[in-house]
Amino acid sequence: MGNLELSFTHGFYMPKRRIERIAAVISIVSFGGSMIFGAVQAVSSGLNQDREIRPAVASAEPSSVSLPKSEMQAQAREYELVLKSEPDNQFALEGLVQVRLQMRDRKGVVQPLEKLVKLNPTKQEYKTLLAQVKQELGNKTKVQS
Repeated sequence: MGNLELSFTHGFYMPKRRIERIAAVISIVSFGGSMIFGAVQAVSSGLNQDREIRPAVASAEPSSVSLPKSEMQAQAREYELVLKSEPDNQFALEGLVQVRLQMRDRKGVVQPLEKLVKLNPTKQEYKTLLAQVKQELGNKTKVQS
């Protein structure tokens, strides 16, 4: 029989090379499946996280659950402290925007929102909110004049 090695599998003989190929294909398919599953989970998790952040910043109206003004001012100061050491910290920028919106401090919202737009030029939510705030400030200026 020469070079042909046979292996007894499930009641019949198969060439050993063929068994190795079948095992290799099964391994590759299993590995590929686990990689695809992991990638889908990561993308799904990233999309869900993005959806959780949007509602916090997307509304120009203050939330219905408001903290006392002193607590909101303390939160704003904390976010400002973080931004002094990390000026591009998006979490702190978003938090500062949210707190200032709750405090109805429209002038104070403009600077961190402009920074968010600069850091995230593809996020339309920031641009829209910035335009709304600037429009409100423009309307107030016209009324006061």
